[in-house]
Amino acid sequence: VVKFLRCMQQHGYIGEFEIIDDHRSSKIVIELTGRLNKCGVISPRFDVPYDEIEKWIVNLLPSRQFGHVILSTTYGIMTHEEARRKKTGGKILGFFY
Repeated sequence: VVKFLRCMQQHGYIGEFEIIDDHRSSKIVIELTGRLNKCGVISPRFDVPYDEIEKWIVNLLPSRQFGHVILSTTYGIMTHEEARRKKTGGKILGFFY
């Protein structure tokens, strides 16, 4: 969850966030910037080979230059653009725009 939020923060969709740990259940407080329209999780986490990333982008995002799909790859958690640059696939975690 924290790495997903860091990806959103790097692209400017959310501001600062802090993890509040009371001993029962941890909470995350997020500063919204007003840029986030929709955020979703894909369950089950489907395997997405490098050549099928485009198909998932078309299905999940409203347009090609708008939004990000988050993948868990062997190089770590990254957006679809970084995965394309590194020519790697992975498991799809979620999306935001």
